[in-house]
Amino acid sequence: MANNREPYILLTLYQNLYKEKYGKPISINKFREKWGMQDVIDSVGFDEAYKLINYYFTLSKAGHPLQFFYYNFDRISNAIKEVERDKERRRLLLEETKKMVEEGGMQ
Repeated sequence: MANNREPYILLTLYQNLYKEKYGKPISINKFREKWGMQDVIDSVGFDEAYKLINYYFTLSKAGHPLQFFYYNFDRISNAIKEVERDKERRRLLLEETKKMVEEGGMQ
């Protein structure tokens, strides 16, 4: 455990995003929940976990339960990576199409 404060930072982020989304604070037992959050940090790193929590609150998941996040953070991470790969593929395809049109189309 490199930094004992990291799980608490992410749990506070979770609480703040929850309050912003639902307009009411959520009460969580940070001492108990720090272990689950530490597992997330150990798996993907602090920066990636921070990004995942932010992304989690952009999803249309009812209630955004913390336990759901713990059990599915790896799927959320894979979904983000797939969206990024798709954006890159679309960008390359658009470039190729633009180049083809500028050169006079398919021959």
